[in-house]
Amino acid sequence: MSADSGQISVLLQRWVKGDHEALDAVAPRIYQELRRLAHYHLKSERADHTLQSTALVNEAFIQLIGSQPSQLQNRAHFVAIASRLMRQILVQYARRHQANKRDGGKRLALEGIAELPVAGDEELVALDDALEALTRIDERQSKIVQMKFFGGLSAPEIAQVLDISLATVERDWATARIWLHREMNRTALP
Repeated sequence: MSADSGQISVLLQRWVKGDHEALDAVAPRIYQELRRLAHYHLKSERADHTLQSTALVNEAFIQLIGSQPSQLQNRAHFVAIASRLMRQILVQYARRHQANKRDGGKRLALEGIAELPVAGDEELVALDDALEALTRIDERQSKIVQMKFFGGLSAPEIAQVLDISLATVERDWATARIWLHREMNRTALP
């Protein structure tokens, strides 16, 4: 873990405990982390997507600061929470954008989920629906997918955040990918 990550972790923990000076100190670093996440999320969106990274960052920042999570373990945990929040913002945006559209029975592919560009609103909504279903079946697998796919966290970082072994992360990741592939293709059929 880099020194900067350690400093961010300490400041985040102080902020959670009510230290507003810590929030002032960590806010610029959080904002930079959110910008990185926004670019990561938006690079997988369709080319004509109208939501800009600055708007996504600002919306996520406002929601994060307003919610003050009760427990932030470290920088990686913050990234996981922020990434999930950005996914929710993008899914809400996609649902509004495609309110009157349907997928026309198009099959959705999930091969190579970590590298998968979610090309349109339909795929993003289908992935979100599948993740919600996976959460009801296996919450840990769903968290792993969200951290890896939406947060860009590595398997060792995920293991650290969830306090589980690397082997468990890799096993759950493989299982979740198969389940999501099947679920997304099942729901996309007419």
